[in-house]
Amino acid sequence: MGNSRLGRIFTFLIAVGMPLSASALEYMDAVPLADRITAAAANCGEPATLQVPTIAWGADMAASLANGNATRTASGSIFADEGLDITLYRQDDFQAQIEDYLACRTPFIRGTMGMLSQAAAVLGRDQRTAPVVVYQLSWSNGGDALVVKDTIRTPADLRGKTIAVQAYGPHVDYLMRILTDAGLTPDDVTIVWTRDLLQIDETSVSPAMALREDPAVDAAFVIIPDALALTSGGTVGTGSEESVRGAHILLSTRTASRVIADVYAVRADYFAAHRDQVMAFVHGLMRAEEQLSGLMRTRSGADYDRMISAAAELLLDASTATDDAVAMYGDAELAGFPQNVAFFTDGANPRGFGRIGPEIQRSMIALGLLSQEVPFTHAEWDYAALAEDLSETEGVERPRFDTDVVQQIVTTRIQQDADSGVLFSFEIYFGPNQNTFPADQYRDAFSQAIELASTYGGAILTIEGHSDPLGYLRQKRDGAAATVLNQIRQSARNLSYSRANAVADSIIAFAAGEGITLDPSQFGIVGLGIGQPNTPQCTYDETGDITLACAPANEQEWNATRRVVFKIVQIEAEAPAFNPL
Repeated sequence: MGNSRLGRIFTFLIAVGMPLSASALEYMDAVPLADRITAAAANCGEPATLQVPTIAWGADMAASLANGNATRTASGSIFADEGLDITLYRQDDFQAQIEDYLACRTPFIRGTMGMLSQAAAVLGRDQRTAPVVVYQLSWSNGGDALVVKDTIRTPADLRGKTIAVQAYGPHVDYLMRILTDAGLTPDDVTIVWTRDLLQIDETSVSPAMALREDPAVDAAFVIIPDALALTSGGTVGTGSEESVRGAHILLSTRTASRVIADVYAVRADYFAAHRDQVMAFVHGLMRAEEQLSGLMRTRSGADYDRMISAAAELLLDASTATDDAVAMYGDAELAGFPQNVAFFTDGANPRGFGRIGPEIQRSMIALGLLSQEVPFTHAEWDYAALAEDLSETEGVERPRFDTDVVQQIVTTRIQQDADSGVLFSFEIYFGPNQNTFPADQYRDAFSQAIELASTYGGAILTIEGHSDPLGYLRQKRDGAAATVLNQIRQSARNLSYSRANAVADSIIAFAAGEGITLDPSQFGIVGLGIGQPNTPQCTYDETGDITLACAPANEQEWNATRRVVFKIVQIEAEAPAFNPL
């Protein structure tokens, strides 16, 4: 969004010859938006046509389609059928959107939950302008990325590093979510704030520019076109053209697919006076999202041609930029009816409205961008009524991963590089001969696993079982035959796999008891037996087998060897493994 995610505009600007050089970078002081926006709210009148903002983001193609592929509602369009007369306009400057909203030039805000949270104090200081969140349009599913220099391999490596992010943009809560999951706080990093999200002209200062031009900057939150430029096409930056030597994408929203939620919100006073009109707008968007999904599956015919050229004009100011519009669409996951129901009505949903709103606001308080939580409300729609004229109303959970490919990836990585792609990890421990893992004993760990699996919906959660090596090492010390040692190793692998599988079953059952549905295809189960003890002095012989040095030195080390390790593993490069809904 950039000042919102500007999709593929970067590519378009190069094509038309926009200058991309800039002078010395000037960073911003990030102060609460309430200190920057002081305008008083105005009353809303009765406009002849309803002004509705959009942004340059693939999911906003639905609004264009609903409006009849026109800026002003066309006869015969979905919005016209809903009894609406709407003028769409694109406003990628979020601060300008808020100013329009306060003046009631539009009663709508189009942004992310994170951006709304940054503006919470501004929006909530007058009861007329308190936002009512009425619709979730999409999740970012690949459009946003954290690009880092070559010394950073995991989120934990961000400690002590300098990170560039656009002030008040869509990546602020993304930054905080990653820091939190890595066990870091804002005090553990240095944040430099840029005015812009991408480089549009010679006055721009963007995170990509900061990573490219400021040697002190180690990481940057950017949109995918900038990420591809910085990393020489998504691999590793060579240092030529617009790339940075050694730069790579650490984490995109293809993996962190439940972090950035795109929404529409409406002023409380306008919503109270025009509830039916706003509901018609939401219903129209739901109908349009279904049609848009169908058109994007076929990508042919006159209806598709009209839709994609109009969307390119609205989002990119060029009706011919259809390839860029298609790419933008691929970076968004439309929410539609089922996900709106889950987002707004399922209190147990780990990534639902009631959970992520307070989570994001707490992160803004930690950054000093908000002084206190400002509760948001949502429309509390009658979703049975909204289901009329829709076909995709069943929230059927389908496996998102090819389980055979997932297991193959897990096995290969264990054999070649156990830490490859690992974003976050933590452990639980168990006693001798323990084969059950009750939720009352492991509630905190199970909750953490559920939260990570839900947030990083494009990653796999590996559950690795490890066994106590002490008995095996006694046999090895005493000169047991190779066949005996092989049997012990195999039995340990089998036992550790059974334990890891029991843990997975317990987590799924625990989640179900909390009203949360997990996707079992996201789990990779591994039994490593005694092959990788975590004793600090452990060494391996020429065959790769553990040596007597791996024996626990004390009871504490012995207890720690009996463990199950949870890892969130990024598999974006393993395309066949992930089957997006």
